[in-house]
Amino acid sequence: MQGVIAAVPTPISPSGEPVRDLFVEHCRWALDNGCDGLNILGSTGEANSFATPARKSVMSWAASDVDTASLMVGTGTPSLAETIDLTSHADDCGYGVALVLPPYYYKPVSDDGLVQWYANLHEALGERQVRIYFYNFPQMTGITISPTVIERLHQAWPHRFCGIKDSSGDLDYCRNLVGRMPDLDVFPSSEVALSEAAASGFAGCISATVNETAPLCADLWAGRSAPDTALVQQISGLRSAIAAQALIPSVKSLVAKRTGEDTWKRVLPPFQELTSEQFGALSKIVGVT
Repeated sequence: MQGVIAAVPTPISPSGEPVRDLFVEHCRWALDNGCDGLNILGSTGEANSFATPARKSVMSWAASDVDTASLMVGTGTPSLAETIDLTSHADDCGYGVALVLPPYYYKPVSDDGLVQWYANLHEALGERQVRIYFYNFPQMTGITISPTVIERLHQAWPHRFCGIKDSSGDLDYCRNLVGRMPDLDVFPSSEVALSEAAASGFAGCISATVNETAPLCADLWAGRSAPDTALVQQISGLRSAIAAQALIPSVKSLVAKRTGEDTWKRVLPPFQELTSEQFGALSKIVGVT
């Protein structure tokens, strides 16, 4: 996978369950409006607030209605057994890539412990073809997956451990990974990083705000060899505006405005919907009417 990847949100019913038709409609819209791929059931998709059966349902919906070549799915949990189960289901559905958080409950955790955890996942998957992308999000997990851990696993099983989404915001971390492992697919979480994708060897970006900025990001990706400074500034401003409030409620509110479907505003606790005042302020900056 490469290019502009949207970390898509999940619409939620009043009873707290995912809603299929709205979810599939938004996935198709994103792919038709500049996205090269989608990351479903990541942080933006509120994956860790859903029970395993709900996560499997969403995986199956996407695989049934969207080309799995354009999909990756979050399957990481603190439980190795649950992660194996979710990742195996992703493989059954035809996903080529699973995005896997480190086991984030018990801390501190050693590099050897992380290597063993991911190695056990690989061994349990056996002959399954699904590839693993690491998901580095220390602000949420309290764990930074060290380049050494990634390098050890990538060298041992390069066809399994072959990419990473980095949500740390540390582009030096991403550049270091590319320098050490040029064949590793490295995706920063900000679409602004597309401006240096060609120079730094990034595979693209995986971003929540791409749900709003996708058409602009497609232009930036297409012209990455000579990035348009004005376009970079425009994208940066939109990203900052959307992230100024709580990110996931902001993204979902913008999707609700685009679709006219208020169901999209609903979030699972501990998140709360944007107030009308908050959305009004966001709308003025982003240009939503």
